[in-house]
Amino acid sequence: MTSEIARELHLKHVIELNTNISSRGFMRIAFDEPMDLDEPLWRYFKTERFLDLLRTGEFYFAAARQFQDPFEGAVAVLPPGFPVDPRYANLENGEKAFEELRRLTKISCWHRASYESDAMWQLYAGAWKGVAICTTPNRIAAATPFRLKPEFGHEDLLAGNVRYVDLLKVRLREGMLHRFWYKHMAFSWEREFRLVVSLRGAEENGVQVPAEGIKVGFDVPTLISNIFIGPSLEEADVDAVRQAAKSVGIADRVRVSSMLGTPKYT
Repeated sequence: MTSEIARELHLKHVIELNTNISSRGFMRIAFDEPMDLDEPLWRYFKTERFLDLLRTGEFYFAAARQFQDPFEGAVAVLPPGFPVDPRYANLENGEKAFEELRRLTKISCWHRASYESDAMWQLYAGAWKGVAICTTPNRIAAATPFRLKPEFGHEDLLAGNVRYVDLLKVRLREGMLHRFWYKHMAFSWEREFRLVVSLRGAEENGVQVPAEGIKVGFDVPTLISNIFIGPSLEEADVDAVRQAAKSVGIADRVRVSSMLGTPKYT
């Protein structure tokens, strides 16, 4: 089989996956383009947060305004030292509306990679002492019919890969919600996949939306393909992780980090 035919077959497979996942009605692809729904996605946790996930089956989705990234949702970035026009010192009506959207937009971030990441272990898993899980977009779609409140109904999850652009040179012309899949080029190392739910409609229908994050229920055994024990996780925590995995029927998916391997020099 030639490489060109192989690429065409792969593209056809990806398009079919996108069509199937969109037809399920509770997770939609943010952009009208092929996306590999079998791509590995990683999430790194401190141990207590991982145990809480297995105990409750709930993931925390942060409000867009909670992130440390000061450019979250920005359409451009002014160069450092650029003079501030006093006419723009206060929020204009459009910016006030966007700040409300940042409150109503809840986001879960994942790392796209075919292999574990030492940087992610250090940043998000308590300096190698946490736990990582691996999943795919297909598994996420199968694992959650998102619902804010039973009396309100279902909310669509929007999913997509983050696009990184040089906001010093580009001014985005994207709609309000799609901006959350664009980030400044300085963050491209994150290789981020995002799940986003907008609760704007929920609030308009009388549901009280919290100012910060919300918890979203998942079917954990469907969601998780593998669990990786951090390189520096203490033995008591390792036992707790294994017991928690056993309690939800996925003990066979626990793995140890490749960083626990023995180096050979000759």
